[in-house]
Parts: sequence; structure tokens; C-alpha cells
Amino acid sequence: MRSVLVAALLVRLAGAQPSGDSLTLARAVAAASEHYPSIRVSEEQLAAARGAIDLARTAYLPRLDTHAQLNRATHNNVFGVLLPQPVIPPISGPVTPASLNNVWGSGAGALVSWEPFDFGLRRANVAIGQASERRARAGVKLTQFEVAVLTAEAYLTLTAATAMVRAAEAGLERTRVLERTTGAVVNAGLRPGVDLSRTQAERALAETQLAQARQAVAIARVSLAQMVGVEPGTLSPGRLLETPPELPTEAGATQHPRAQEQLAAMDEVKSREAALNRAWFPKFQLQGAAFGRGTGARTDGTSGEAYSGLGPDTGNWALGFSVNFALFDFAALRVRRQVEAHNEKAESARLEQITRELESDRNRAAAQYRGASEIARNTPVLLAAARDNERQANARYQAGLATAIEVADAQRLLTQAEIDAALANLTVWRALLAMASAAGDLGPFLDRSK
Repeated sequence: MRSVLVAALLVRLAGAQPSGDSLTLARAVAAASEHYPSIRVSEEQLAAARGAIDLARTAYLPRLDTHAQLNRATHNNVFGVLLPQPVIPPISGPVTPASLNNVWGSGAGALVSWEPFDFGLRRANVAIGQASERRARAGVKLTQFEVAVLTAEAYLTLTAATAMVRAAEAGLERTRVLERTTGAVVNAGLRPGVDLSRTQAERALAETQLAQARQAVAIARVSLAQMVGVEPGTLSPGRLLETPPELPTEAGATQHPRAQEQLAAMDEVKSREAALNRAWFPKFQLQGAAFGRGTGARTDGTSGEAYSGLGPDTGNWALGFSVNFALFDFAALRVRRQVEAHNEKAESARLEQITRELESDRNRAAAQYRGASEIARNTPVLLAAARDNERQANARYQAGLATAIEVADAQRLLTQAEIDAALANLTVWRALLAMASAAGDLGPFLDRSK
């Protein structure tokens, strides 16, 4: 998707720039896309899924089994048959008298098996691996997108907190000027002492507000450092402090990385169903064997020399074509197909849920954008009025027509208006980020922020 290509390009650009430069939004997203651990986890899962495809393809190759053994055992043979079981070792030869004599036995051989045709089962198993690989690749893209969104949110938060610090510093400086002015007139006996107390209280409140703003900056800086992997340093917000562009065009819900990952999950279930449809067929094997046996036992029940049977001394070979058909597996396969059918319905319902959630996210983001844009248009008027009010209050105070309380209220209103003005455009940018997140593509948002 475009967002992934943009992120990859930004990674290369970030690596080419000196580390001492200020951090832009695009570079922050690129650094997070390169360093954040969850992306590496998804990439390793993708590599494992690719390995599963190679593993499924090995079923087309012939199978070669080899075996060799040396044993010392009695050579008593009995007539009769035993049903197949894994406990009692098989023994061959004519019936011999029972005794406790024991001899050496040895054997070595190789068996080559190859399945010439399988009614499409191996191809279906490879398709399962390919579907898993597509899902893992979609998971990588989804993780990259989510990390990019979180990084952009952390960057906007730090930018907003920094703007609040600047406004709080300006407000604190105004309260200090007012405190010095009031102190001079109070000491001269031109104003009551309560005016000085009030200005001192306003200065303390402004210092508290600045401390809170700096605390917000520190927390936001930690959050951004977690995403990019290094200390963010100085920010270069670009156009983030300017009036944002108009509403961007929205993408379809099915193009969102979440929806793409869910579609890949559905394809994976369908691939398992297709493999189960090919599972209830006979298994045909072309086989070739070469083997040798050695034994110290004789057909008359006696034993050979002390070292007889230590090595294979009688060889054989065989070629054949075998068929194996588990007739009663159809019941278990039918149940497994039913299970996968329910899994497919569950994944389909989950896709519908994701689509609805993305649609709701887009609608909420659009409403947030409209509201934030309207507020941003009003803040310049509010800021200008607050500045005029603060200048008039100071003039009235100097002329003895107003109290320190009126000036302090005007200064507090101006500080709040400056904070609102600083955050108004960032709030619109945050709404644009929410719209990009709901649309599933951060490319246009990053382009507009430069």
C-alpha cells in the first residue's frame, strides 16, 4: 500500500540525514517504522510463514529412509501370527526348538518412496502456506501502519505541549511585570496591600500552570522517544502550526490495513477448506528398497560361529507400487470441514465488524475535523479581543480606574486565549490524523504536514 511505500522511503531519507538535525514528523514516523520492536516481530512471523511454504513444497520430493542395526538375541521361532503392534519385535524363519542360545543379528537397508500423484492435496497444502504468508505480510503492513499512527499522535502531543509551555511562559512573564508594577505603587502608598497579594497569587498560579505544561512536555517526550527509539531532541513541526489544508479524499474501508489483514485471514481459512476437500483420496506410492540381513542362527536350530551375524551377508532388493486408503477417515474429515466452515463464517463476521468500525471511525473523525476547523476560525478573533482587553485593563490600572483584580483576570484570559490559539490548528491536524488513520493511508497526511 502507499503508506508502506511512503514509510520505506522515509526510512531511507532519515538514514541519509545527520542525527543532529531537528526531528520532523516524517522523520519520526520513519524512525519508528525502522526501529519499533513490534514491526520486527511481524517481519519475523512473515519469514516463518515463507518457510512454511518451502516446507509444504518438500512434499513433492521423494522420501529416502535408511536403517541399520546390530543386536544379540535368542533365535527361537514359533508358528502363528500377531496383529500389528509396536511392542513385540518381529522375527522371521522356520519354527525351531526352544533354547536359550543367542546369536548376533544385523541388518541395513534403504527405502525410497515417491507419491506420483495426490489429486491436488500437495498443491492445496502449498496454497495454505501461501495464504498464511499473505496474512503475515498483511500483518506486517498493519503493524507498520499502527506504529506510524501512534508515532504521529505522540509527535502532535509533544508539539501541542511545547506550544502550551510557550504560552504559559508568556503568561508568567506578564504576571511578573504586573507584580513588580503593583509592588511599586503599593510601596508608594498609592494602592492597598491587597493588590500586591493578589498579583503574587496570580504569579504563583502562572508558575504552577507552567510547571504543569513542562510536565506534559516531559511525558510527551518520553512517549515519542519510545516510538522512535532515541531522544527526540528539538522538533521541527513544519506546517503543523499553520492553518491545515482542506478535508482530504477518503479511501474505501476494504483498503484499510485492518480490512486487508482480515481478508487474508479469510483466504487462509478457505485454503484449509480446499485442502480438506482433497484429503479423502487413496495414497499411491512408488517404492524401491535395497537391504541386507545377517544372522548367526541356522535353520536346524543351532548357532553359527561366535562372530556369525555381525554383518549383513544376504542382500535383497524390491520395487513396488502400493496404495493406502483410510476409508473411515471421511467421518473425521467431514467434521473438520464443518469446523473450517464455521471458522470462515466467523472471519466473515469479523470483517463486517471491522468495516463498520472503520466507517464509524471515519464519521467521527470527519465530525471532529468540522468542529475543530470551526473553532480554529474563531480563535484569532478571541485572541485579538483578549489582547485588547489586557491592554485596556493595564491602561485603566495605570490611570487608577481599575483594580489589580481586573488586570489579573484580563491577563489570565489572554493566557488562555493564547493557549487555545496555539492548540487550535494542532487540534485540526489531530482530526486530520484521525481521518487518515480511519482511511488506512498516512501518505497524504504526511505530505500535507511538510
